[in-house]
Amino acid sequence: MPEQVLVTTTRPDDPLLGRFITAQPAAGLAAQLTEITFVWRTEAPGLTGAGLALALATARSLPRPEPTQVVVSGPMSASLPARLTGGVAVDVIRSAETSLLIASFAAHGAQDVVAEIGRAVERGVHVDLLLEESTQASAAFAALPDEVSVWHRAGGSGVLHAKLVAADRHTALLGSANLTDRALSDNIELGVVLRDPSIVEPLVDHFRWILGPENNVMRLA
Repeated sequence: MPEQVLVTTTRPDDPLLGRFITAQPAAGLAAQLTEITFVWRTEAPGLTGAGLALALATARSLPRPEPTQVVVSGPMSASLPARLTGGVAVDVIRSAETSLLIASFAAHGAQDVVAEIGRAVERGVHVDLLLEESTQASAAFAALPDEVSVWHRAGGSGVLHAKLVAADRHTALLGSANLTDRALSDNIELGVVLRDPSIVEPLVDHFRWILGPENNVMRLA
């Protein structure tokens, strides 16, 4: 481990560190260590090797957000590692522990999604559905329990065109697909799953602001 070598060095130009870097067989590791040494030399030459080792160990121990995941509907090629939108939407809903915030311009069928929302309600998850009234999207969710909150635009110009499935404040599916059978499987659609709370939390906060009655953007159906 680089930290074990660093604690024995006192400066970035220590020959022991140089020999350690040169001896690294792993692809790219020598270049990374060389870059770390360069930054050490130029930015903090007074820092001890033990201090740098502690900083690296601390950074390694911090939780890292999962990378963004691409999702698609329609034909799937070998060039893009992705999953179908319908299955991913169900997985995101299933991951919710306290709240679900779902927005769709249109909705029809999508029985797997509707059933998973129902199971979320059964385990105590609060569900907000933001739906475009002009498309009668709420009819697709008529079988859900009364605890589900359905929201429509309160008025003004424009429509609700967002497509979002947000679980708690940790995971969000964004994309072009509405919650319809064709959009979740057959149409050519594209989306991403975000699992970085630093990105998901402000997104959820924005939609929670939209739902605030004092802002007169959405109303309960």
